[in-house]
Amino acid sequence: MLPGVNPKQMQAMMRQMGIKNEEIDASKVTIETHSGNNIVINNPQVMKIMMQGQESWQITGEAQEVEQDTSKKDIQTIIQQTGCTEAQAKQALEDSDGDLAEAILKLS
Repeated sequence: MLPGVNPKQMQAMMRQMGIKNEEIDASKVTIETHSGNNIVINNPQVMKIMMQGQESWQITGEAQEVEQDTSKKDIQTIIQQTGCTEAQAKQALEDSDGDLAEAILKLS
């Protein structure tokens, strides 16, 4: 925010410029990365901002990097053993809390 400008004045100025913002009530934001780790932000403040037809997201909070729950090797093993799709393999792993054998049995 700008010093000396109250929040209501700021909202009015943003509306005049065609900028719309909306606060999103979120409990957690997860960003899946290609590196195999996820970035998780618990109890975030999330704002959706629309400006000139473009949608932007502003997320603030404490982030932590965590390993992804399901490994690509496990998913490939399930696909090879059962002939299922990748989405089915992921769902079976999630349903079985990461237990590879149980996931394969569910899909067999």
